[in-house]
Formats: sequence, structure tokens, C-alpha cells
Amino acid sequence: MERSRRQRRPNPSSSSSTRSQSYRRFPSNPTQNSKSPSTNRDAPGFVKPRRAGQEDRDVDDPSNLPLLVATCPFMCPAGERAQRERLRDLAVFERLDGNPRKTSPDLAVKKFCRTISIRDVQASDMRPLPVLEETLDYLLNLSDSTEYPFQVVHDFIFDRTRSIRQDLSMQNIVNDKAIYMYEKMVKFHVISLHKLRSCSSDPNISSLHYLNMEQLTKALTSLFNLYDANRSSDSIYENEAEFHSFYVLLHLGSNSQPTGESLSLWFRHVPIPIIKSKEMCFARRILRFFRIGNYKRFLLSAAAEASYLQYCIIEPYISEVRALALSCINNGGYKLHPYPLAHLCKLLMMKESDLVSFCNACGLETYADEAGNKLLPTKQTTFCCPKGGFQSCSFSGLQPLER
Repeated sequence: MERSRRQRRPNPSSSSSTRSQSYRRFPSNPTQNSKSPSTNRDAPGFVKPRRAGQEDRDVDDPSNLPLLVATCPFMCPAGERAQRERLRDLAVFERLDGNPRKTSPDLAVKKFCRTISIRDVQASDMRPLPVLEETLDYLLNLSDSTEYPFQVVHDFIFDRTRSIRQDLSMQNIVNDKAIYMYEKMVKFHVISLHKLRSCSSDPNISSLHYLNMEQLTKALTSLFNLYDANRSSDSIYENEAEFHSFYVLLHLGSNSQPTGESLSLWFRHVPIPIIKSKEMCFARRILRFFRIGNYKRFLLSAAAEASYLQYCIIEPYISEVRALALSCINNGGYKLHPYPLAHLCKLLMMKESDLVSFCNACGLETYADEAGNKLLPTKQTTFCCPKGGFQSCSFSGLQPLER
């Protein structure tokens, strides 16, 4: 993804966009909307910082305290690094030559601290923006590591990116660079939705999914508020439309409203250029097709239009939509005329071998006629969705996706 930058576009709702800068779009998940450490608190236009991730940490209100100018030049403060060496509290990625009691400034990364007070933090314990940028790049380069299972990689990056967000918040940093960092962290959590599904054999995968979704929602909420705090009346950020579309797609399925606010209210505060963008139009169409049960148009639209990141969110619902289609065909078909699997493969955009397995997982039997054509008898009374969820299946017709 290219570096975030503003694209100047005519904005019919410029006046409302300006007013929205101080509006807290997600009252249940307040986030930081403040200026960088060099900003004068009394200057016009200063936005009081919102306490991002308040449920994750107990901090003093930064607006009542002196600004903290970070001085730590390393990914992990020297004091924390020494303490964790003594306690053998080093992740596998931080160990020097595999030694659980030895690390180095090039390997150790500051851990997330749930309970922290700005009054007790030293400048030498806080990393300035350039160091945070380098740390984030280092962490994300580990995301494709094959040396360890992805669960292990995810757990490490998951914790250390929370620490980065914490440092950004405590220093009241909100600017284009902070937005770019948040975009990359949101992207990590979205891609993790896809990668964690391949770890279904792990007994802890359910909790990993839950925690990843929780942090995705929090990071996305903070990103939206950063967009608003930096918005000019006639501009949006280059990737802003796609990231807003993620919020809509997260409303697929029964576990919707990830931040507790209905979409109808949320849309009122989204700038018009974003509402009209192709990314948002796609997300709204997908959500509509899902809710009305239009499985054919859902699958066709997802295959033809989804970006890689959008597909990572949509992926688990593809099997759900296919099961709906299978149920409709099974219940609505004529018993004396079995449904050809060749036609069903085209409709559900699956390979025949995967379709046979999918039918069996849903409790339906298939058979081959004398000519070798595989058929699905309709009006079967054994249809049911598998309790353990669906296995990942092919999605033929899907356009090549770029990460």
C-alpha cells in the first residue's frame, strides 16, 4: 500500500466535514485526536486528545499534564530490556542466538503495558515518532516469517503494535505519519483474519480470532478519528475510502455493529466523497446482497470487485452464502430432477471436488449417473450447517488479489 497522502477532491459537504472534526464518531470507543508534541495546547484548532484504548490502560488525562518529549532511541528502553533479560521474559524473536536470557537493541521491542500513568513515565522510556515508525516496519517485516507458526508471529506483533499505539497516544501524536502507521496496523489485523483461519487446528484459535477482531476495531476507530482531526474541507486521504469500507464489511453476519453504533447513524458523519467512492459502494452492495440473501450477486460481486483486504473480511461469509444457496436449491428443487453439480459449480464458483465435500459437510448426498455426471438430489431432509464451521474452499472466478 502506498504511503497515505491527501487527494484534493471537490467536497459538497465541506461545511459539515469541518464541523465533524470535533465530533466523536464513536462515543463508546473514544480515541486520540490531538496534535504532535510540538503543538501548543493554547493554539487555535488544537484538538483535545481522546483517551484511545481506555479499556486497555489506566492513564492520567494527558491534557492536564506536561507534554512528554520522548528520547528513547531504541525499539525497547534499556531499563525494560535489562529487566526482561533478568526475568527471562523474551519472545522468541527477541532472543540473541536463541538465548532466553539475552537480547540486543536490534531485537528487543517494548511490550504493551495495560496499566500505566504518564506521571510515572520517564522521557527515556518513551519512543519518539521516528523510532516508532522504524519499530513498526521491523514488526511488519516479521509477519511473513515462516520459521514459526503464524499464531506465534501474530501474538508477538499483536502485543508490540499495541505498545506503539500506546506510545503515540501518550505523546498526543496525530499527523499524517500517525495516520499512515495506523493504516498499516489496521492492515495487519485485517490480513490476520485471513491467516488465522488456516490455523484451525490450534485449540486457542477462537480466542485469537476474538482478540484480533477486538484490536482491529479499536485501531480502526482511532484511525477514523485521526482522519477527522486532520481533515481539510476539500480533501480525503488516499486510502481513506477503503478503510471506511472495512467498517461496513465488519457488519456482515450476526455479530455486527463492532463499535456499538448503527450504520445508519455512522453514515451521517462520513464525508460525501467517501460515500460515493467505489470501495464504499462495493461494501454497501455486498452487505445488501448478504442481508437479502441474493447469493448469486454476492458471490459475483465479491469475485470481481473485492480488494485483497476486503476479501480477508468477506472470506468467512462466502461459505455461509454458499450454504444458503445450497439450502434454497435443495428445498426448491423438483425431487424427480436432481440438480447437476456442473451447474452448481458455476453458480457457487467452486471446483467440483470442493463442492462434493461442501455438500457432504452440509449433510447432503451426491451421486453420479450412468454417464458419469454428478448430481445433487433435491428435497433432502438432512441439510444442516456443520457445527465446527466450514472448511476453506476454492473460489473460482476470483480476480487476482494484490496485497
